Amino acid sequence: MWRVLPVFALLALALSGCSNSKVEMNVLDPHGSAGEKQLDLINWSFILMLAVFAVVTTIYIYVLIRYRKRKGIDRMPEQVHGNTVLEIVWTVIPIILLAILAVPTVSTTFDLSEKPKTKDAIRVVVTGHQYWWEFEYPDLGIKTAQELHIPVGRKVDLEIHGKDVLHSFWVPSLQGKTDVVPGRVNHMTLDADKPGVYQGKCAELCGAGHALMDFKVIASNDADFNKWVAEMKAPPAPVTTASEKKGEQLFQQNCMGCHAGINPNVQGPDLNKFGTRTTIAGVLPHDEQHLKQWLHNPQAVKPGALMPKINYLQPDEIQALTDYLMSRK
Repeated sequence: MWRVLPVFALLALALSGCSNSKVEMNVLDPHGSAGEKQLDLINWSFILMLAVFAVVTTIYIYVLIRYRKRKGIDRMPEQVHGNTVLEIVWTVIPIILLAILAVPTVSTTFDLSEKPKTKDAIRVVVTGHQYWWEFEYPDLGIKTAQELHIPVGRKVDLEIHGKDVLHSFWVPSLQGKTDVVPGRVNHMTLDADKPGVYQGKCAELCGAGHALMDFKVIASNDADFNKWVAEMKAPPAPVTTASEKKGEQLFQQNCMGCHAGINPNVQGPDLNKFGTRTTIAGVLPHDEQHLKQWLHNPQAVKPGALMPKINYLQPDEIQALTDYLMSRK
C-alpha cells in the first residue's frame, strides 16, 4: 500500500492546480499593490527557507559520507554532545534567521494595515452574513450584495463587520485575508491595477454553506465605474408587463419582510437592482432558470441558507416573481 502513496500524492498535487473558474484567483499572480507586497514577502521567505534547506542538506550529505561505516573501523566518531560553542552557534543562527524574516514581515503587516490617505479613495462597508456579503458605499448612497465594484488604480478602504459568526474576507489576487468578527471593525485596503473580475471567498469555516460563500470584485475603469454608480443610484425601471406587476405584489407579500429591512431580526440582500447582477446567491448563473431553482429551494443550492423556501407558490406565480426580480435594473 505504501508504494502507491507517492502516486496519490502527485495526483493530489496535480489536481490542486485544476479549476473551472473563469475569474482571477491566484495569490502568485497579484493584480493590486497589496497583493504585490505580499508576493514580495512570500518570495523573500521562500528564498530564505531555500537557503536554509540547501545548507542543512549539504551538511547532512557531508555527514553521511564523511562518517559512513568503513571496513576496519569499529569505533564511534568523535561525539560533539555538550560542545558549548556548537550549541551557541546552532541556537544563534535560527534566531538571526527569524529576525531577518521578522523585519520585512512586521513592516509589511503595518504597511498593509494603514488606511489610504488619498482623498479619492472609495469607502465601502463590508458585512459578512451567513452565507453572503453585503457592500455599502456610504459616500455614494449605494448598497448591494455579492459584487464589489471598484475603479482601477484607486484605493478602496474596506470597513469590515460581522453580522452573525466568524468569517474571513479574502480576494486572493488582490489582498490577503482579513478576519470578520461580530462586534469588531477591521479594515482592509485594496486596489486593482487592471480591469477584470476577481474571485473572493470566505476563508473561515462558518457553517454548512461556507464553501459557497463567494463574491466577486469587479474592477473597471473610471468611466465604467461612474456609469455603474449612476445606474445604481437611479430609481429602478417601472414595472410594465402584467407578469411583472403580479410579481411585484408577490414580492411585497412574501419577500419584503427580509429584503427591505422590515423584519429587524432577519436581513436579506437588497434586491433593488437585482437585475444588474452577474450571479444568483453568489454561485449560480444569473438567468431565469437558476433564479427559479433558488426560489424553489435555497437550501438545496446553498446549505444552511436562511432564506425560506417559497415552493408553495404556483408555477405561474414563480414565473411572475422571476420576471419582476429580473426587471429590477
